[in-house]
Amino acid sequence: MWAFIHKLGSPKWFYAIAMRLQPWFWTAALVLLAVGSVWGLAFAPADYQQGNSFRIIYVHVPAAILAQSCFIALAAAALVFLVWKIKVADMAAAVIAPFGAAMTFVALFSGSVWGVPTWGTWWIWDARLTSMLIQLFLYLGVIALRGAFLSRDSGARAASVLALVGVVNIPIIKYSVEWWNTLHQPATFTLTERPAMPPEMWLPLLIMVLGFYCFFIALTLMRTCSEILKRESAKRWVRELADEAPGGKR
Repeated sequence: MWAFIHKLGSPKWFYAIAMRLQPWFWTAALVLLAVGSVWGLAFAPADYQQGNSFRIIYVHVPAAILAQSCFIALAAAALVFLVWKIKVADMAAAVIAPFGAAMTFVALFSGSVWGVPTWGTWWIWDARLTSMLIQLFLYLGVIALRGAFLSRDSGARAASVLALVGVVNIPIIKYSVEWWNTLHQPATFTLTERPAMPPEMWLPLLIMVLGFYCFFIALTLMRTCSEILKRESAKRWVRELADEAPGGKR
């Protein structure tokens, strides 16, 4: 296991593995998102209380779940970078933060759109909504800190520390509906209970969640590979890749 992790710390080895995995995850993301979208938006039955307005969950719930998972991944990469000084972990963190911020914004915006017919308002200072907004600010803080220093290493360390501090907000988001009296409904999926929705409604939602995750992995692999090529441009193996590319030197 440690040998595998050590290999992942090598930009050259990670690049080779990531390039082989990308097509699989892109294909899975495309298929899952297409199936989940058509099933959920066109064929799933309308909710008996919310009608067709409930269908926004097929975007809102996957985005919200993924936004939190991205921050956990960001904190894990930050820990690996701070403790073991693995450059690839910092490269991954650099590309995860903007994507996580985008997913958090999508979750907040779609939740607000959902809130109009459900709660009668675009926004309320509900514990779940407020903690998600704090997460967006944490993402933006991580991104800003990374570019606020003249030294890239100093910016990376500062951003990593904020990511580790900010991860404490994740359990607050998750358990906010249980700790406080909130308007937000409980979790749609749990590991201990069956979903309250019928299978024809939660199965396409599960497919959409898996599709979002595959999209996240594929995009992270692709952008991390680009970051590796940019930072390692002076290395011999990168120059050899450039020479072998179409239009490169032979």
